[in-house]
Amino acid sequence: MKTKTAIILGATGLTGNLLLQQLLNDEAFNKIILFSRRSANLQHPKIEEHLIDLFQLEKYEEQFHADVVFCCVGTTQKKSPDNETYRKVDFGIPVTAAKLAKQNSIPKMIIVSALGADKNSRFFYNKTKGEMEEKVLEQRLPETYILRPSLIDGNRDETRPFEFAWKQVMKVANFLMAGPLKKYRSIKAETIAKCMQILSKTNSSKTIIESEEIKEIVAEH
Repeated sequence: MKTKTAIILGATGLTGNLLLQQLLNDEAFNKIILFSRRSANLQHPKIEEHLIDLFQLEKYEEQFHADVVFCCVGTTQKKSPDNETYRKVDFGIPVTAAKLAKQNSIPKMIIVSALGADKNSRFFYNKTKGEMEEKVLEQRLPETYILRPSLIDGNRDETRPFEFAWKQVMKVANFLMAGPLKKYRSIKAETIAKCMQILSKTNSSKTIIESEEIKEIVAEH
């Protein structure tokens, strides 16, 4: 079986780091290229790490070659309080990555977006995510999968007080959400990472995969 090369953007974040760990243990992948602002602090023969300014990702076209691109980047209003910086991260980096994938004939890209992404939304966060999705899909790669998780549950290195409090509420609310509300249940970061790993080696009839569908894909495998 031909082994694959993966590119991960956002490998130092919660979901990206879990994905990295999974791919390191996956015999289908023999090389994992990381483009990051800070090091993942892992020594492994599969890893090729590039510490760069991700806002200038387009400068690294020669190094941007793989079988699949995983994009797990994202920021918060606390870390990026001004809309311009926020947009550079959540819109600029994924779109640039998709354009590089197109230029270098990378056949597959898998991106973490967010539930509620909508280019017509009046909320800046949802609008930015929706516009990002539209521009990524405009590249028309052979396969693009956009994952839209709800609130992501997992242990982060950083402290997010509001998110922590909301997760405590969601632990109770998850039991109450049924029918159309199921998609708003929180989702484990491990589940998102596992779904990305599965999609990298299989395919789906859907391009946009929402939170409960992410869980279903993992359960089926």
